[in-house]
Amino acid sequence: MQTHWQEIVGTLLGFLYLYYELKAHKGMFPTGILMSAFYVGVLFISRFYAFAGINVYFIFAQSYAWWKWHKNPDQENAPLINIPAWKWGPIAIVSGVLFAGIWWLLLQVPKEVSTVAWGDSLITTLSIVAIWMLAQHYVEQWLPLIVANTFSVYLFYSQGLYPTAILYFVYLVGSFWGYAKWAKMAKAKEKG
Repeated sequence: MQTHWQEIVGTLLGFLYLYYELKAHKGMFPTGILMSAFYVGVLFISRFYAFAGINVYFIFAQSYAWWKWHKNPDQENAPLINIPAWKWGPIAIVSGVLFAGIWWLLLQVPKEVSTVAWGDSLITTLSIVAIWMLAQHYVEQWLPLIVANTFSVYLFYSQGLYPTAILYFVYLVGSFWGYAKWAKMAKAKEKG
């Protein structure tokens, strides 16, 4: 598959987004909106229909998260918290139903059109969960991203989206680092 200029621009914006996200900086939101706008077309052309759709969702979700984080204009960094243990069960159930629904929808598309329905469904579901967790300021938003980024590297590489596969490999490494950093930031906030 030929690399398009939109994929290169989206990838560069993705690196900038990760930089801001690791710092828990509000600049991640406008950068994420622009990155998602570029990736809608790239992913649709590459037959990642659900993930193209999720990037449309990301535009709105990033706008919502930006607004929510912006409600406290005196802080450059958002307050980070740990997810309450009781929320994991409902999150798992909703995630399972969402995955099944997306996968079923993609299976309705002819196989020669949607060749990676299971992977597209998985990374889309995990990304929806992660962006919701990000909007809630949950440190653990990195956990579904670790899984999604792992599968994304393989899927994008296998479909010839090499700049995007590299981006998601960097995201994978950054997800581990980001989780550790955000956990430390949340713990410091609790103490101080």
